[in-house]
Amino acid sequence: MRHVQPQQPAGTGGGGQSPLLGRTLGYAADHVRGLDVVTADGELRHVTADSEPDLFWALRGGKGNFGVVTAIEFDVFPVTRFYGGALYFRAADLAEVLEAWRAWVPTVPEEMTSSVGIQRLPDLPVLPEPLRGAVVVHLRIGYLGSADDGEKLIAPLRASAPPLLDLIGEKPYTALGEIHLDPVDPMPYYDRSVCLGEFTGKTVDALVRLTGPESGCTLANVEVRALGGAFDREPALPNAVSTRGVPFVVFGFAVGGADQADVLRGGLAEVVDGLAPWALERNMVNFLSPDEATDPDGVRAVYGPERYGRLAAVKRRHDPSSVFRFNHNVAPGKD
Repeated sequence: MRHVQPQQPAGTGGGGQSPLLGRTLGYAADHVRGLDVVTADGELRHVTADSEPDLFWALRGGKGNFGVVTAIEFDVFPVTRFYGGALYFRAADLAEVLEAWRAWVPTVPEEMTSSVGIQRLPDLPVLPEPLRGAVVVHLRIGYLGSADDGEKLIAPLRASAPPLLDLIGEKPYTALGEIHLDPVDPMPYYDRSVCLGEFTGKTVDALVRLTGPESGCTLANVEVRALGGAFDREPALPNAVSTRGVPFVVFGFAVGGADQADVLRGGLAEVVDGLAPWALERNMVNFLSPDEATDPDGVRAVYGPERYGRLAAVKRRHDPSSVFRFNHNVAPGKD
């Protein structure tokens, strides 16, 4: 049997976006064959495209609106290695790095998935010396092609400014976490997200003004992910994923407890509102915070009216009393 890896099971109900496989293979939800789910009537169902096509469509993208999923059957892919990791720059070089990344994204093949984060890192011994207590630009690279081709492809990014730390190279698939280097310990935080219809030179200027070293921004991370490629293609078995055709998503978070809630929410709003000229109404469901899409109109905007209407019809058939409502709720449609 070949060594195979799943297409990122985490977050599949809302889509599931891999930092390595996504632009080549699409969303995790695109590769679901079947789900075991407990619906609002208390029944355990095995849902497939053949057994219950409408519910199968809705469960893959509609997140927790239609039942409790207890098992998922996925397609798997023979991926054992990748070229990628993290590339860090000084915050003072933010404009140059963002501009280089902006110009570079449309030129790379679908095997290349990338994002860029503007980070304010804590002064902790677990971090390498150049990153402790620093404001940095973090480029994240995941490439399924050869290391030689990867080196050539990212050369313009490496040349955009002197790197603080270069952790990019040939890696086993099990080192996938080295792309984002997210913390593994729990922490209190607040977050917001917004999808962008384009990422222009003026968008770069706005991000530098909103998040750069002179901005006064206190967010721990503001990340811009480039989508496109297979993320844009409808799979063989269509689903309810909300961001098909969306080119960029921005996710920001601020670390702190409830006593800092107003200040942290204000900082997040400043960044999201500052990106309004490029913002789309649709959004990535897995990135929605409790402060976003808090009413039916907001959820309808996230999915778009046509997709939301179909989800509401499925909700009416399978959960007419909206038992599953403590979420970004799709309200049952009317007869």
